[in-house]
Amino acid sequence: MRITYFGVRGSCPTSSGQQRRYGGNTSCVLVEVDGEPPLILDMGTGLRALGHQLNAPLIEAGKPMRANALLTHLHYDHILGTPFFPPMRDPGALLEIYGPGQDGETLQATMAGMVKPPFFPVHMSDFRGELRYHDLGPDTEFSIGGISVMARSIPHVGTTLGFRIEAGGATIAYLPDHQAPVDRAMVADVVLDLCRDADLVIHDAQYTEEEFVELFDWGHSTPAYAVHVATEAGAARLDLFHHDPGHTDRQLDTMLRSARKIAQTTGKVEVNAAKEGVSFEVRGR
Repeated sequence: MRITYFGVRGSCPTSSGQQRRYGGNTSCVLVEVDGEPPLILDMGTGLRALGHQLNAPLIEAGKPMRANALLTHLHYDHILGTPFFPPMRDPGALLEIYGPGQDGETLQATMAGMVKPPFFPVHMSDFRGELRYHDLGPDTEFSIGGISVMARSIPHVGTTLGFRIEAGGATIAYLPDHQAPVDRAMVADVVLDLCRDADLVIHDAQYTEEEFVELFDWGHSTPAYAVHVATEAGAARLDLFHHDPGHTDRQLDTMLRSARKIAQTTGKVEVNAAKEGVSFEVRGR
């Protein structure tokens, strides 16, 4: 599997000279598996740049896009890129979206309610490409071609899924929004199920320890807790994700150094901080 980060920020996009290295777009990750359509994890503002990258060779070849997307939840920072996704302007394009159904409303109806006047100048139905929706329950396992997906409901504010993705002998776990417990000690069984022995865990690390004390019920984790999750699960690599919009590059550097020191006490987990534009291979152990 090949991973490319197009958006690594949480809550809202941000842009300043002090946030250039890590990037300011919100959650959006491209997963590429040989022989399979592109798999997109969340559709935050990074989706716009991802769409341009996917579109360039398709336009040259005269082919419409075929892709799949997994949505963890429907907070704005995870769906705001949807109406700005360039391939959906092309007739014949198809994007299959898998995400959590909402109480009393389908995923399709909820998404359509986001893209319409007065919030947006056009309706979702105005796209020339086709969007197909698949409502996922809190405990679901399915395949997309040769890619196996496990979806589990995880702690956060509102209906939220975490994903475990397996293909070609490699495994990644994607938990961009995860509410840590107040004591930052217990790890939910469903979280361990998603992350167990993963080659890569992409995990919420939005708050410093001090910020968490004040915002303990806002739905997020700290770098130290992300290391704890990855260590308990026996993961090989952890990428800190969902960076707070107020954190500068220097602050994120400091948070990364601290997380690495914690991980060194066990020596089992490689720790990185996700950066927009970075691309790398994930191989099974």
